[in-house]
Amino acid sequence: MAKKVLVVEDNELNLKLFSDLLRAHELEVEPVRDGREAVARTREFRPDLIVMDIQMPWVTGFELIVELKADAELAAIPIMAVTAYAGRDDEERIRAAGAASYVSKPISLARFMEAVNGLL
Repeated sequence: MAKKVLVVEDNELNLKLFSDLLRAHELEVEPVRDGREAVARTREFRPDLIVMDIQMPWVTGFELIVELKADAELAAIPIMAVTAYAGRDDEERIRAAGAASYVSKPISLARFMEAVNGLL
């Protein structure tokens, strides 16, 4: 059975890139365009990994990581944060919130898949 990855990304091009890349590696993908739907979709889809954009409108990936990690039912799901803002303080703050991995944009496809495979 294929591993399942929930991709939370508001940028349509990035969402398609991540989803297509993951599917090409035989993973089952559930794309989420609006962070406000991320927690509910996580409950429904039960992913083995969440790929989380940090900079999104309405709710940030950072806020979602905090919310997911505070939920006993969802806290064990590893989260890979993906962001264009790659300052040292940002990475530490995001990891402290509970992200298992941190990848900065623009992404290297090989590095992205390396991080995904490391968490699965």
